[in-house]
Amino acid sequence: MIRIGQRLKEERLKKGLSLEDAAQATKIRLSFLAAIERGEYNKLPSSSYALGFVQNYAQYLGLPKKETLALFRREFDEEQIYKVLPSSFAKDDPLPKRSFKISQAIIPVILVLVLLGGFLFYQYRAAFFNPPLTVYTPQDGKVTSSDVTVTGKTDPNVTLTINNAPVAVQDDGSFSKIVATFPGKSKIIIRALNKFGKESLVTRGVEVTSSP
Repeated sequence: MIRIGQRLKEERLKKGLSLEDAAQATKIRLSFLAAIERGEYNKLPSSSYALGFVQNYAQYLGLPKKETLALFRREFDEEQIYKVLPSSFAKDDPLPKRSFKISQAIIPVILVLVLLGGFLFYQYRAAFFNPPLTVYTPQDGKVTSSDVTVTGKTDPNVTLTINNAPVAVQDDGSFSKIVATFPGKSKIIIRALNKFGKESLVTRGVEVTSSP
């Protein structure tokens, strides 16, 4: 039984044409024309391309359309040929479309989860980190002849103590307290404790001299 590829090749050779001549005239890739002549339709992009290429090639060579289609359909088994093709070249496959739609649906969910996670982390960050505590005065090693004013800033929600005495913290986190001192060297201990038990501690050493 004669195959359409064989018939096309015979006609091309009969007319003294090369595959390059046919590719240039039909604008069909040379490798596709070679595949058609060998009956290797699985090397073509799809069944519609296979039919179109064969028709154009046959028309270029002057073969009757009816004869060409009859030979092509007799030997062309689309299911058998294209079942081994990569999915990107095979017939339309609904799976990638479904996968794409699923991916599109997942993206907003992921964004919501990320935002929710960020919000929860921000709200409960105090459970993971020690509270901020900055002491402006006094400087460590300060020498003074009077009581010491302790100033600084922390989280407004902490419990703040200076030498174990509670200190009020303003809404912006600032605090200030005058600490009574006695002549000699002493330490001032500033402690910030949040509701999760996380603690920050700053110690300042001061030296108080007797008034002249």
